Amino acid sequence: MKKYLITGFSGFVSRHFLEYLERNESHASVKGLDLQYPEFSKDSYKNIRVQFEQVELLDQDRIENIIFNFQPDYIINLASYSSVAFSWKEPILSFQNNMNIYLNLLESVRKLNMPTRILSIGSSEEYGNVDEKSMPLTETNMPNPINPYAVARVSQEMISKVFVDGYGLDIVMTRSFNHIGPFQKDIFVISSFAKQLVEIKNNENKSRELVTGDVSIIRDFTDVRDVVVAYDLLLKKGRAGEIYNVCSGKGTSLQDIIAMMAKILDVNIQIKVNEKLVRPNDNKIIIGTNEKIKREVGWHNVIPLETSLKDIIDYWGKC
Repeated sequence: MKKYLITGFSGFVSRHFLEYLERNESHASVKGLDLQYPEFSKDSYKNIRVQFEQVELLDQDRIENIIFNFQPDYIINLASYSSVAFSWKEPILSFQNNMNIYLNLLESVRKLNMPTRILSIGSSEEYGNVDEKSMPLTETNMPNPINPYAVARVSQEMISKVFVDGYGLDIVMTRSFNHIGPFQKDIFVISSFAKQLVEIKNNENKSRELVTGDVSIIRDFTDVRDVVVAYDLLLKKGRAGEIYNVCSGKGTSLQDIIAMMAKILDVNIQIKVNEKLVRPNDNKIIIGTNEKIKREVGWHNVIPLETSLKDIIDYWGKC
């Protein structure tokens, strides 16, 4: 029986990872850690055993005790403040909750001398502003963080390499591009659009205005249900000390996303740009290549963008 320790357990990526394990990894044991209680039931799974513990992940002694008692084969560090907008408002909190939490995990595994494999989740934000001619981004592109969140993610990647090379820890790293899907909170752009559009469809928004930031930016979107498959494959087949893009390899503008969702719902809207939602020094275009992860672990993203958008809309329609 494989044991998975998941930080950031109450988030939407963890929820989808559990559903993936339920379908594919019978008898796996999962221990989830988070400061917030999950909105889903940990007792609804038949094929996997799920435990949850509410914990302050900045408490290094407690984390070390939990890891010692659980003896995980794998650690997936999903705990983060992953909103770039939040990082501009609260840069200290963003850094502490992305970097210091992760460092506590590494130190615990190092002190306990455990063979645990750790998946360090990074971000495409690490690449910074890159000329369109340099797309798609490969893992050999040098990081150039331009917001507080990205700085924390680059720091996490750098300390991972130190612990791999200096202490021999077994760590695989990702640079995960934008991932979307049901259960994602509406502080994230695609989920926010979907929620607003459903309200317009249901006549809850009489103005028919969709409030946005800069809709000209282009991002590489991957369905979260594909992303969790990538994470499990990286845990089992990824090379220690290596970085892997997790992305679709295709770029889509937010304006096109809005048009696709409006067509799905058959609604006419007016876009209203809220300057407060326009992030300072935002990356204009981010598109990655997924050739390395395909080649080395056999991952392929299979869920079309249109399907992702329909499922997100359905989710908000039921809320």
